[in-house]
Amino acid sequence: MAKHLYRLGLWTTKHAKGVLFSAIGLLIALGAAVLMLWFNFDDNMSIPGTPAQNTIEMLEQEFPEVGKAGAQIQIVFKSPEGKVLLDTDVQESINELLEEVNTLQGVAAVYPPSMLNNYNEDQTIAYAMAIYDKPSKEITYEQVDELRNVLYITEDDGIQTELSSSDTELYPIEIHVKTEIIGIGVAFIILFFTFGSLILAGMPIITAGIGLLVGLAGIVIASHAANISFVCISLAAMLGLAVGIDYGLFIISRFRQEYIKGYSVKQAIAIANGTAGTAVVFAGLTVIIALIGLAIPQIPFLSMMGFTAALTVLLAVIVAVLVVPAIIYLLGDKALPSVKRNRTLSEKLVDSVKFSGKIMSGWAKTLDKMPILFVLVGTILLGAVTIPFFHMELGLPDDSFYEKGTDQREAYDLLKDAYGEGYHASLVIVAKASEENSEILSKLEALQADIMSMDNVDNITNVIPKETGDMAVITLNPTTGPNDPETKELVNTLRNSSYEGMTLHVTGTTAMNIDISVKLGEALPVFAALIIGLAFVIFVIIFRSLLVPLKAVLGFVLSLGATLGFVTWVIQDGNLYEAFGFATSGPVLNFLPILTIGILFGLAMDYEVFLVSRMREEFTHSGDARKAVLSGIRDSGGVVTAAGLIMIAVFTGFMMAPDPMTKVIGLALAFGVLFDAFVVRMMIVPGVMLLMGKAAWYMPKWLDKILPNIDIEGESVIKELEASKQESINETKHVMSDAVSH
Repeated sequence: MAKHLYRLGLWTTKHAKGVLFSAIGLLIALGAAVLMLWFNFDDNMSIPGTPAQNTIEMLEQEFPEVGKAGAQIQIVFKSPEGKVLLDTDVQESINELLEEVNTLQGVAAVYPPSMLNNYNEDQTIAYAMAIYDKPSKEITYEQVDELRNVLYITEDDGIQTELSSSDTELYPIEIHVKTEIIGIGVAFIILFFTFGSLILAGMPIITAGIGLLVGLAGIVIASHAANISFVCISLAAMLGLAVGIDYGLFIISRFRQEYIKGYSVKQAIAIANGTAGTAVVFAGLTVIIALIGLAIPQIPFLSMMGFTAALTVLLAVIVAVLVVPAIIYLLGDKALPSVKRNRTLSEKLVDSVKFSGKIMSGWAKTLDKMPILFVLVGTILLGAVTIPFFHMELGLPDDSFYEKGTDQREAYDLLKDAYGEGYHASLVIVAKASEENSEILSKLEALQADIMSMDNVDNITNVIPKETGDMAVITLNPTTGPNDPETKELVNTLRNSSYEGMTLHVTGTTAMNIDISVKLGEALPVFAALIIGLAFVIFVIIFRSLLVPLKAVLGFVLSLGATLGFVTWVIQDGNLYEAFGFATSGPVLNFLPILTIGILFGLAMDYEVFLVSRMREEFTHSGDARKAVLSGIRDSGGVVTAAGLIMIAVFTGFMMAPDPMTKVIGLALAFGVLFDAFVVRMMIVPGVMLLMGKAAWYMPKWLDKILPNIDIEGESVIKELEASKQESINETKHVMSDAVSH
């Protein structure tokens, strides 16, 4: 692979303008397509085969009338201070609004609070219902905006008015660029201190941006042909940007090192592509494999998250080995730091590298003096942070996770204040005759009484019997919220209840989320085992060792446990959640553990590859295990540190987004990188390898013979260049000798 990438690097220098213009042209074409098609995301997170989903499918087949009703949007009112909603002037204002709502496009009917009789106890909160002539999925944001634009009628009279719906999307997709810009800005500062050049600092960000925008445009276009949720594009943007910057950093760093050695710009580019480029390709493929592995649990929305994120990582790899070399060549000496008077460019570059090397050399010497202390401190620290993971509970954020003052949170709080937490945890019970030609209508009254006697049941809000008499749909509100353990217990109680001649099935948004959490929890150990096994096999092939892969896998387990433990401590246990920008505490996002395993595995392997491959390169040449570890830290430690800081900066930017799912993913990945890059890879890994000595590189001869040689260090390229250089020297000597003899 190294030779092919070396030749690709040479090819890009010859066709640099064509490569760059092709990338820009592709980006413009895809951008135009996006502007014409726009977004078509589907946030359906159902999982086939779960009890709630099976119940929905049963209703669609056997009781389709229930699902034929049009979209329902609640218009929630809160009376002005000192008044109630039944006051004459308040009623007049509400009626005026509802008359206007009834004229809006697509509205089939409007039911006022007086008809629904849903006033709370002190008559200060109630809601009207706008019924549309189309189902929820067909309601456009323009129609919702038309409804929102007439709310001023009651708001001008001091009546707080909010919109709410459990099945209709009320808020359009928003891409919050400001938070991402903050992360990118921090990444730019880190790159500037790494390279000492404004142009070099901007290059990885620009090239990462090209790959990312192409990938996101592709995802938006694909959303018109596949079911892709908006969280997919958030994750793809987060990951694509982070790895794109890091991969560009690795290529440029190696280019600088080779340029200092005396190679021309063209040769240095080709060597960087053959060496660091090989590591980038392999590291990227590892991330891609881990992301595609998210399809293993067979959960559609999770699989799509993996596929879309894998696309942006693939493009980041392609851009790193194709576009980055082209831009370096086009910039030439301009891509390198400016020189001071009376000092050559190479001298300044050598000084900057020496400065970075001194810091890493100092760290390496400190580790060398007491490796066991650093291994113990790092392991104990991560072990302690892992402890909360063992009581982690999974759930799905609701509108209570939005900041106070947002429309989502205001509507949620109003309804909760009026009807209790259980209003947002509504359950749909389907009672079905268990025997052919039997009926349940005569048993409905007793069934309702039995349900009301169950713990944690607040009230039954609706009962819809089927005309044939063999089925009925009952809607109820628990006394607790959608993520409370008591609500989950009620769902299980209802499903396990036994009645003669009928069976009970439970569905609805709350039941669906409970089932999703259970399914994801069951899939977690299997997925983790497959990923860890994959990591071990890959590293055995790369590093030609058994103990190095074992150490890498155990290090990944430590950083993963600490990441999930820290997230549980903040999000679920409610420690410092406000400091991290969360509005409330609650269960951990149900698909976060699996997502974190897949992504953190890929990123951890990146750092392991770039750090340990340099150690192996030195060990292959010198046979000195201690020297190999110290050289790896000195030569690659600075790049890994900068890469880790950049990742943290990018993920922190996403953590500042208003969307609760994006925030918690950003939190997990930012601290996951912190634990893995700085505690595991820069403390525990080198410490363990110093303790193991030559034993770290043990490999049975029979296994070494049958494994493929990846040549991730680009050894074949270096040997070929050295042989070519020696041949040139010999030829020059021969020519000079002939000239002297004549």
